[in-house]
Amino acid sequence: MTAVTGRAPVAALRSRGPRGLFLAMMRVHRSALLFWIGLVALGCVALLWALGPGADAAWAEHRAMGCHSGIPNLGCDLPGPAMLRYETVATLANGLLALLPVLTAAWAGGALIGRELEDGTAQLAWTQSVTPARWLAAKLAVPALLLVPGTLAVTLLHRALWSSHSDLARAMGWREWHDDSIFEANGTLATVHPLTALALGVLAGVLLRRALPALGVAVLAVSFMIWELDKLRPHLWPTPPGTPSLMHKHPSSHFWPLQLVETGIVLAVAALATATAFLVLRRRTGAAV
Repeated sequence: MTAVTGRAPVAALRSRGPRGLFLAMMRVHRSALLFWIGLVALGCVALLWALGPGADAAWAEHRAMGCHSGIPNLGCDLPGPAMLRYETVATLANGLLALLPVLTAAWAGGALIGRELEDGTAQLAWTQSVTPARWLAAKLAVPALLLVPGTLAVTLLHRALWSSHSDLARAMGWREWHDDSIFEANGTLATVHPLTALALGVLAGVLLRRALPALGVAVLAVSFMIWELDKLRPHLWPTPPGTPSLMHKHPSSHFWPLQLVETGIVLAVAALATATAFLVLRRRTGAAV
């Protein structure tokens, strides 16, 4: 992503109302937009393949090896090519959702906010009938409107894959529902993590006003948040009487209570980061936010 170097984005900013800001952002950050569209499309196509022909081929290979009979078979520990393809695609889709918050934070802190404040592009926008508050609101709202449908599409397909073929995943020695990446990819956390990463990246950019430092701080903040929540997760909901508060001791019926409690915590972090970013911007620009 590059800063505004020509007059076209500035001319778009002169248009009052949200449409001018939206067009300006789409033009300046079109590379990020195309990357996001391609990433979502690739993830959806891969998961659709895994739901259909990929799973069918893996099941057929699994049965051909006699692994479904319940009789011990050393060959089941060495999956064939169809099972490996299925596992690779499912793992990559899961990894995409796990990596997305870090990518979002890096882009938001570095290119979306930090670079524009460092190069003076933001200050130029504020002279074109765009207040600092409207500028920051657009920087948060437009990416959020693009993140939500994309992550929801990939999450729904990932959840459909997991619920439809969980027996195949277990037969292949794949992960359980409570494993960190699976748990996060199958519920609302897959959407709220990137949204909170966006807010933290924007806050880092507003605070530091330089691209590279903001990028680094945003990535560290998001990574630390997710790491701490992974440790806290087993204690967010009481386990059955007499069992320790460990994630693998929770029954699968606790998936949504755990998911929703953690979602509330993450959204609270996003709200706090957003409010702080507006407060810092107001103090530094002297503008009413």
